[in-house]
Amino acid sequence: MATDPLFERLALIGVGLIGSSIARLAQSEGLVREIVVCARSEQTRAKALELGLAGRAEAEPGTAVEGADLVILCAPVGANAALAEAMAPHLAPGAIVSDVGSVKAAVIRDVAPHLPENVHFVPGHPVAGTENSGPEAGFAELFEERWCILTPPEGTDPAAVERVAEFWRRAGSKVEIMDAAHHDVVLAITSHLPHLIAYNIVDTVADLEATTKAEVFKYAAGGFRDFTRIAASDPVMWRDIFVNNREAVLEMLGRFSEDLTALQRAIRRGDAELLEEVFTRTRAIRKGVVDAGQA
Repeated sequence: MATDPLFERLALIGVGLIGSSIARLAQSEGLVREIVVCARSEQTRAKALELGLAGRAEAEPGTAVEGADLVILCAPVGANAALAEAMAPHLAPGAIVSDVGSVKAAVIRDVAPHLPENVHFVPGHPVAGTENSGPEAGFAELFEERWCILTPPEGTDPAAVERVAEFWRRAGSKVEIMDAAHHDVVLAITSHLPHLIAYNIVDTVADLEATTKAEVFKYAAGGFRDFTRIAASDPVMWRDIFVNNREAVLEMLGRFSEDLTALQRAIRRGDAELLEEVFTRTRAIRKGVVDAGQA
């Protein structure tokens, strides 16, 4: 394990699942000398200090980022513009600003215009998570063997990109550099659409008659349980993801709807051959996910 810290002071703006996990791994791997967290809620700040996630907890982003050489935005993506505007005057020259949002083009749109020219912006997306939230939910191993996608805007200092990449490599992640727009299309099908489907299926249960709903709870099979786990994810975070990645999500949702209509037609007609053909293709996709170490 490398012993020299990559950064002197890390400021985490937001201390939910991802922020608290970053704090834990940064401490366990010695990636930084000091951590400051920022949260609006006094209760959250107190809990972060109680858990030993940081040496200091601030309510204002401007105060939190003073003197930090790495700032990571860990709030829902819809909050990024206001956060960037608030912290911009307080950023140290040469500081690196990154984030963990599941949408990247909107993050660049909302954050980059507020940052001083002497600050480096390296947006990032650690593709990892659970349905849990809050500072208690984090754990240092969350990012091990997962991908972290970096989407630096054109002209970003390569040395700054490499420092952020090394941070995530030391966290146990595999790092990929990707265009922001391409990232948003890829994540729309691999992450955003599956969450939307899960939310919709579970919400359908909410509209069932009371007796039927009780039986759904009682006899929930593995597939439905998986959907309820996904649908238990942070509603504010996912609200912001869909609002800020609407074009890519709508494109993938349109393709999904067409394929679903084809399956509906096959079931109505009793087309066993087509159903088996589709289900055979999907098994191959699952094997590919397992072989890629992402299961």
